Amino acid sequence: MSRLPSLSALRCFEAAARLQHFSHAAQELCLTHGAISRAVRLLEEDLQTPLFERRNRQVFLTPAGLQLYKTVHSSFAQILQTTDALRQQSSQTQRALVLSCEPTLLMRWLIPRWPSFLALCPSPTIHLVAGGGPIELNSGIDLAIRRNDFPIPAHYRSQVLFAERFGPVCAPDKRSSWFKQSAGQWQLRPDAALLHTRTRPQAWSDWLQHTRKQQSKRPKQAEAVGAGEIGPPAASPLVFDHFYFSLQAAIAGLGVAIGPWHMVKNDLEQGLLTAPQGFRSDGSEYVLLSRQDAQHPMMAATRQALLAWVQADS
Repeated sequence: MSRLPSLSALRCFEAAARLQHFSHAAQELCLTHGAISRAVRLLEEDLQTPLFERRNRQVFLTPAGLQLYKTVHSSFAQILQTTDALRQQSSQTQRALVLSCEPTLLMRWLIPRWPSFLALCPSPTIHLVAGGGPIELNSGIDLAIRRNDFPIPAHYRSQVLFAERFGPVCAPDKRSSWFKQSAGQWQLRPDAALLHTRTRPQAWSDWLQHTRKQQSKRPKQAEAVGAGEIGPPAASPLVFDHFYFSLQAAIAGLGVAIGPWHMVKNDLEQGLLTAPQGFRSDGSEYVLLSRQDAQHPMMAATRQALLAWVQADS
C-alpha cells in the first residue's frame, strides 16, 4: 500500500483550502499561522507539487491543490458523518429508557416488584418516573403505564397489562365499624366514613353504579350500600390529593377507601387492609404505551420483557 500523507497535514490543508486563508484556518483549528504554513509546505514537499499560489498575503489553489481539496474535503465529510452516527448509536444504546407510571401504582405495585424484573432484564437501565393521565411520549419519556381512560393516539403502541378491578378497603379491625353482614355477605354501612381522592373523584360513584348493576335483582340488599350518589361533602376532611394518601388513611383506620386491586395487593397479603366486598372490574385496563416509531435499539426487547413480566405477575 502506498504511503498516506500526514493526516494532520491534510487536516490543515483542508481548512486552509476551504477558507482560502492560513490565519483563518489556524483560528478554526486552534493552531498558529506558522503551524498551518509548515503543514502545507510539508504536504507539498511530500507530493512534490505546489498546492497553493501565494500572492500578496493571499492563497489560491493550484489545479493540483483543487484536485486534492475535493478528495480530502469529501473524505473528511464522510468520516464525520460516520463517526457522528456511531456516537449517536452508542449514546442511544447506553441511554436509559424512561418509564412513566401512575404514582400510586408506581409506589404500591411496581417498585416493590421491580427487583424481580431487573433480575430477568438487567439491561438496559430503566429510569422510573411518576406521572398520570394523557402523556406525550418523546425523547424524555419512552414508555408509560396508564389506565386507558383517555383517547390513545394512533401513533402509540398500546399493549394491555391487566384489567382494572376495584373495591372498598379498610383496616381489618375497622371492618365491623364500616360494614355489616346481610345474608352472609358484607355490606357497606350507610354511615361509613368514606375516603375520597381528587385524582379520581368518581371512584365511589363508579363503584356504587357497578354494585347496583350486580344487585339489580336484589333491591333490598342494594339499599344497604347507601342511597343516592356518593360524593365528598363540601369541606370534607376525608378528601385526599392522591390515591396513595387515601389508602394510607384507610390503613390508619380513618375510613373506607376505594382500592384498585393491584394497588392494595401487598397490603391485603400483609394484613394491613381487608376488602370485605371483594373487587369488581370497571371495564378499563392498564396498558403499556410506546411510540410506533421508537428509535431506541433496546425498546422492542424491553417492551416485550416488561409485558411478559407484568402479565406473569398479574
